[in-house]
Amino acid sequence: MNATITMETHGKNYLNERRQLGFGLRNPGYTVLSFARYMDTLNSQEPLTTEIMADWARQDKGHSNQPSTWARRLKNLRSFCRYLQQFEPRTEVPDDSIFGRVGQRLAPHIYSEQEVIDLLAAAHNLDSFIPGLRGATYETLFGLIASTGLRISEALHLLDSDVDLKSGMLSIRKTKFAKSRYVPLHPSTVEALKQYRSLRNDHIQITEDTTFFISTRGRLLGQRLDSRQVRRVFIQLRNQLGWINRGGHDGPRIHDLRHTFVVRRVLLWQAEGMDVDRQMLALSTYVGHAMITNTYWYLTGIPELMAVAANRFETFTQLPEVSHD
Repeated sequence: MNATITMETHGKNYLNERRQLGFGLRNPGYTVLSFARYMDTLNSQEPLTTEIMADWARQDKGHSNQPSTWARRLKNLRSFCRYLQQFEPRTEVPDDSIFGRVGQRLAPHIYSEQEVIDLLAAAHNLDSFIPGLRGATYETLFGLIASTGLRISEALHLLDSDVDLKSGMLSIRKTKFAKSRYVPLHPSTVEALKQYRSLRNDHIQITEDTTFFISTRGRLLGQRLDSRQVRRVFIQLRNQLGWINRGGHDGPRIHDLRHTFVVRRVLLWQAEGMDVDRQMLALSTYVGHAMITNTYWYLTGIPELMAVAANRFETFTQLPEVSHD
């Protein structure tokens, strides 16, 4: 490695390039810089080896003795090591053979139609100092996520001006992966948002900084909803409804409404006899996935869609063989 450039400098340059491409890299960024500073303290002039990286991975701040923790630290270094190969081609890239594979994505809880209906009804009945406003806020928020597949952060950061109910369109501005997109709305969703906006506007003054969904608590009235408060309310409603968890997480989550939207859309296309492959790019764009592979994951990672993948494979195996004589 070039002795005139510290590893920390390489790390910062790498992260800067990746972030300019739209990657957040918050946790991976900490990992890369931690490793870079470790290497600078060693002051080694030899090419990076997986052995050196494995030694570093075992020295995490939490003093973990779990290979899965070490494997996750190494995984965050892979792209950085490929970046370093342009300066030192002998740089090694760690793989899963060292500590094993990092745990796979857990299957989400896919809500039934009745569960979504019950959630919105329970949210509607939340108590409030301003009659009806708190309930309407959470009912509309959860309903919007369920009907569009928005991320919770995207919904909470919507400005009032981002919600165009005349054209039935949301403007999602540079959220995850620094991507912006437009999200068309179903007429029933437009109507629900109109009703909420009308009720909300009776109690606050709208400015250019007003978010669409607002806090309704005391002096916080009119300010943006806090995500932690939203999750607390959701857990309260979840416990009240007593759902049976069908996912791999500790319990049903708000984010599972997004997963449910994707799954229901694919199942609908399947039922209508549409070519799912032809529709996946549009769906991936609509929900704001950075890579279409993130959307295709649902076909193999979600029990409800495993049958879709199995049927497609069965159809493929029944195709007549082509003679090459």
